[in-house]
Amino acid sequence: MPNPARDALIARLPKAELHLHIEGSLEPEMLFAFAARNRVVIPFASADAVRAAYDFSNLQDFLDIYYQGMAVLLTEQDFYDLTWAYLERAAADNVRHVEIFFDPQGHTDRGVAFGTVLNGIERALLDGEAQLRISYRLIMCFLRHLSEERAMATLAEATPYIGRIHGVGLDSSEIGHPPSKFATVFAKAGELGLHLTAHAGEEGPPEYVREALDLLRVERIDHGNRALEDPALVTRLVDEEITLTVCPLSNVRLCVIDDIAASPVRMMLDLGIKVTINADDPAYFGGYVNDNFRAVAHALGLSAAQIVALAENSFAGSFLSDADKAQHIAAVREAAA
Repeated sequence: MPNPARDALIARLPKAELHLHIEGSLEPEMLFAFAARNRVVIPFASADAVRAAYDFSNLQDFLDIYYQGMAVLLTEQDFYDLTWAYLERAAADNVRHVEIFFDPQGHTDRGVAFGTVLNGIERALLDGEAQLRISYRLIMCFLRHLSEERAMATLAEATPYIGRIHGVGLDSSEIGHPPSKFATVFAKAGELGLHLTAHAGEEGPPEYVREALDLLRVERIDHGNRALEDPALVTRLVDEEITLTVCPLSNVRLCVIDDIAASPVRMMLDLGIKVTINADDPAYFGGYVNDNFRAVAHALGLSAAQIVALAENSFAGSFLSDADKAQHIAAVREAAA
């Protein structure tokens, strides 16, 4: 049943988004515009044809199209325009802080310079901070289907820019690529003072979550759904206050769950896990952050207090300073009153 009061609460709550792949915000119309601008041939006749292709049966189906879409991103202006378009959508959802992933290996392997990617994304983020009052952290991801040696080379390539990057993550194909594969490069990133996070437990088993915590020493887990299969791991997540960045609409579109009503968000809240709501790759999965909030709130019958807790968790689990976290959480409570 529609619940206007609940939807109004979601709309007015300040929130942070902690799990957003900037390349995954490439809407079909923008993909076509960039293809024309850069004279890139793409295997689709229209934006509608692109959307029709977004019928995924698993993570790999999505990734195949995701990497195809990257081919149109060539110039600093492309990365600026992509990021700015996302920030405008985030501002409309009352997002006040973003921690976005970018995949440099998906671009440098195509001959696009690391600096081109970073400069375009960062310039938009700085403009978003000045014009939209959205603060940010930038997280460089390693593609886990590639080797750790390739990841180490990417970290070396990023080193001259390290003061402009806030953290590293781990994404792409999960099955068969456990976190332990990247223990050395994560240790090096930690030595450089970068925050650490990793995708784990989306399609991979609970053991991948444990490896990410023990071997990569991550500060939070991206997805983490399958951690619920392991009671001892759940206890650890609660006791150590590990944040999970869950992406409900993504879970449905990638067949991680059968239906939004099967989302683990409410169970995680009930267990005391610090769960957050995020869009993941919104252009591909049918919704930005407030769409995800509304979907789970409706399907799971979340209370106002639970919705407020999700917004508070989004700031508490961020890489902001404690003072900034406290300020944002106070703003959430004020908006909820």
